Parts: sequence; C-alpha cells; structure tokens
Amino acid sequence: MMNMIMFSIQSAVVFHGSHKLDVYDPSGHCLATIKEEILTFMPRFSFYIDDHYIGSFQKKLSFLFPKYVLEFNDRSIDGDFMNWNYTISDSYHEIATISKELFHFTDVYVIDVHNSQDALYALLVVLAIDAEKCSASNN
Repeated sequence: MMNMIMFSIQSAVVFHGSHKLDVYDPSGHCLATIKEEILTFMPRFSFYIDDHYIGSFQKKLSFLFPKYVLEFNDRSIDGDFMNWNYTISDSYHEIATISKELFHFTDVYVIDVHNSQDALYALLVVLAIDAEKCSASNN
C-alpha cells in the first residue's frame, strides 16, 4: 500500500539569482525553507525548519561523476553518472531513493521514502538538486 504525502512549494529568486524555496503543508503552513548560499565556490543550499538551520547540501568539484555532500544527521547522498538517480543513506541503511522520470514537459522526480518521517527531508534534497541544476544551466 502506497502512502501519499502532500506538499506545496513556493519559489522565489532572492539577491542575485540565488534560490529560496519554501515548502508548505496542504493547510498552508510553512514546513521548511531552502536557501542557496551566495559567494561560495560550488553551489551550496541550507535547510531550515521553523527558521532553525538543520543542515546543508553542496555540490563538490569532480571530473567524471557528480558528487554531492549532504551535511544532515550523518546522511550521505550518491548519484549515478547521468545525474538522474540518487540514494540517501545513513551509516546503517537506505533512507530514500530518488529517480527522475523522463519524457515530461517539466522535471518529475519519484521519491521512495522508507519511513514517512523522512519524507520532508528527502523532498528538501530533491529540491536542492533541482535548484543546483537550474543554477548551473543559467550560468
């Protein structure tokens, strides 16, 4: 049985082309915010819940394969060569898998979260990946 969790996303461009994304529950309550940090060598996004910093996501310099660092509760993220499939894990198990569906007019990601309590965190990572790609394509 598949459980559906609903979120709403509002995007804003702040400062000089950096991203700020707010995630809302269906009743309109802001659950989390992602802010792109400016003046960094590689793209970096900070995660906030109720205006409290909870972690970050940053692209690392690599030559063949995309490499990202997730600094949040000792979790890591690994992606495939085409930059379309990701796995979020901690030291003991897989937390979520993320895949991009092809042949859509917009970016469509499937997020398979093993524990519903991690759904918001997995969504924040997907949004940061998508925002990083958007920033890279605009440069």
